[in-house]
Amino acid sequence: MKDVALEQAPDVAGPDDSPKRAGTDWWAEVKGVFWLIVIVLAFHSFVAKPFYIPSESMLPGLRIGDRLVVSKWAYGWSFVSPTIPNPVAIVRSVVLRQHVDSWIVSLPQWRGRLFGSLPERGDVVIVTPPGTRNDYIKRVIGLPGDRLAVRGGVVWLNGKPLARGPVHETLIPVDTNSPCGPDYDGARRTMPDGRVMCRLPLVTETLPNGRRYETVELGPSAGDDYAELTIPANHVFLMGDNRDRSADSRFSLAEQGLGGVVPYENIGGRAEFVTFSLDGDATWNPLTWPGSLRGGRAGTSLHPEETR
Repeated sequence: MKDVALEQAPDVAGPDDSPKRAGTDWWAEVKGVFWLIVIVLAFHSFVAKPFYIPSESMLPGLRIGDRLVVSKWAYGWSFVSPTIPNPVAIVRSVVLRQHVDSWIVSLPQWRGRLFGSLPERGDVVIVTPPGTRNDYIKRVIGLPGDRLAVRGGVVWLNGKPLARGPVHETLIPVDTNSPCGPDYDGARRTMPDGRVMCRLPLVTETLPNGRRYETVELGPSAGDDYAELTIPANHVFLMGDNRDRSADSRFSLAEQGLGGVVPYENIGGRAEFVTFSLDGDATWNPLTWPGSLRGGRAGTSLHPEETR
């Protein structure tokens, strides 16, 4: 008998046996993005948020291009605490290239703070002047009950001038974000190694609580004299460290200042430290980003020195 080779018919897969490709669950993706945005906004509103320095009013400690961390919980929460994006303002700014004051929705103002506390003298804070949407960064100089005046550029608290050290100088590298422009006439210096620096005269100011910091002293200016006032309850008096180039509590809202003493519910948080700083030369090309980083700025504390 001859062996007979039996040919086995190939398996034929039925319609239910073929692998199926799972489709994208777009609704789940949308929900995931939504909750991620909610978490980020909640963190920005109640814990901490980044802040960008747009002016030189806090020189020498803060420079244009510095990025900071601002703690929202330091003084409790108020109507300026929540971070709620305004889609219309974002579209107008980014797409239509129109000027907008803020990308954030402003909530109705109310008095007081939740779990509120007053800042300490010397704290660097973010503040939204009454009736505006703009954020300023200034230093707390006067607290409720203080009698405050400015005479010849010297701050007086409760009948005594703040302690001031001798005039000394600092050198700040000149770059796109720190151009050492006309406001600092004659301050540019070219160093032996070819670097261009801005030489600024400084005075160390010490508050009654022993906290001290550097202020820029450029000579006579419009804010050198301010009539004495008594700071009312739940208000603070704020000033920039670049005293002769700072629109702060000494100036009206029409002069781009803070309009006098500021209700403490208008304080958005306390500045903690610098995360990184850019010199302004970066473009949309990511290859230019590392070269635009300023060395030595990351991690700089924004808390004043304590002398006691």
